[in-house]
Amino acid sequence: MLSLTQQDLAEMAQVGLATIKDIERGKGNPALTTVKKILEVLGIEIDYRVRQTM
Repeated sequence: MLSLTQQDLAEMAQVGLATIKDIERGKGNPALTTVKKILEVLGIEIDYRVRQTM
């Protein structure tokens, strides 16, 4: 357990505090780069694939 405050996480991930709060509330639509920054701080890896449609 990391015991981070929202402010700590925002600072460590270099994103706005409002962004962290919105994500926790299930609001907003963060960019993938923002999500990746947050996951890095939390030590979580993400595996994503982009499907091409034609």
